[in-house]
Order: sequence, then structure tokens, then C-alpha cells
Amino acid sequence: MDAIAQMFGLSWAGLISQIILFFVVYLVLHRFAFKPIMAMLEERRRRIEEGQINAEKIKQQLAEAQTKYEETLARANAEAQRLIEEVKASGEKLAEEKRQAALAEAEEIIRRTHESLSLERERTMVELKRELGRLVVETTEKVTNKILTPQDHQKINEETAQQIAA
Repeated sequence: MDAIAQMFGLSWAGLISQIILFFVVYLVLHRFAFKPIMAMLEERRRRIEEGQINAEKIKQQLAEAQTKYEETLARANAEAQRLIEEVKASGEKLAEEKRQAALAEAEEIIRRTHESLSLERERTMVELKRELGRLVVETTEKVTNKILTPQDHQKINEETAQQIAA
């Protein structure tokens, strides 16, 4: 074995010193490099897990907030629809009341107009009878060349009024 070791240029003293040096370097690296790196990697892994847990919590809270938002929106839409229906009903009721009031007012105006026209007609008829009677009397006086007495005037007026009324 020594011959093989010498053939490859291997010395036992160098090999043992390199093995010892390797373990010393390994222990130094393990203590000052590997442990801090492993601790840093473990901390990073822990933070990543916390971030994932927080992300899940945030996702859940977001879903809950979305659900609450949709519920609130649905309630608001229902309330708005109810208010719209109330306004429509109120508007229709008010329009019907206004229409009824306008119809009543129009009927009252028509009734007063009819009364006014009726009174005006009667007054005009009375005036027309009087004027017609006067004209008949004047015409009769001119035709007969005679002055009529108040009784004649009265008789002619009554006859004329009867003929006009018929």
C-alpha cells in the first residue's frame, strides 16, 4: 500500500494534516458560516410561511368584505327600489288627486258658465221683448198714424211677448 501511495505521490503525514485541516475548516465554517446561513434561511422560510398565512387571512377577509359589500349593495338596491315604488305610487296618487281636483274645478266652471249664460239669456230675452215691444208700438203708431194709449202699449207688448215665447 505504501508503494501505491508513493506512486500517486501520497504521504501519510500530509494526508492526516489535510484531514485535520479539513475538519478544522469545516468546524470553523460550520460555526461561523453554516449556522448563520441556516438560521437566516430558517428565518426566511418562517417569514415566507407567515406571509402565506397572512395572504390566506387577507384573502379570506377580502372574500368576507366582498360578501358584505354585495349584501349591502343588495340591501341598498332593494331599498332604492322600494323608495322608487313608493314615489311612483305617491306620484300616481297625487296625479289622480290633481286630476280629480281639476275635473271638479272644470265642472264647477262649466256649471257657473251655464248659470251665467242662462241668466244672460233671460236678461237678453227680457230686453229683446221690451225693445221688440217698443218697435212694434212705434211701427203701429207710424202705420196707423194714431197715438196709442198706455193700455194699447200694454196689450201690444203682451201679444208680442206671447208670440216670441212660442
